[in-house]
Amino acid sequence: MTVDVQYYVLLSMAVFCIGLFGVLTRRNALLFLMSVELMLNAANINLIAFAFYHGNLTGQLFALFTMALAAAEVAVGLGIILVLYRNFRDVDVTVPTTMRW
Repeated sequence: MTVDVQYYVLLSMAVFCIGLFGVLTRRNALLFLMSVELMLNAANINLIAFAFYHGNLTGQLFALFTMALAAAEVAVGLGIILVLYRNFRDVDVTVPTTMRW
């Protein structure tokens, strides 16, 4: 017994919407970063589900590249968050708008 692709798409849509909600509503940089990770994981679910549906490994290969991209994004994001905390003593993403000028 296999699970239909539509259930994977619905799961991916739910995870992506949760991530999008987190990106649009959160001010904390760490929660913002976690929400972006949820969105990338939703894309991975879709890639792997459709690769399984079509019977090839291309989607799984792209999912591996997406995981490598997510790891690099976390490393850079945590570095930015550390600098943000060091300069402003807060991880609120609305505070550094004063750095523009």
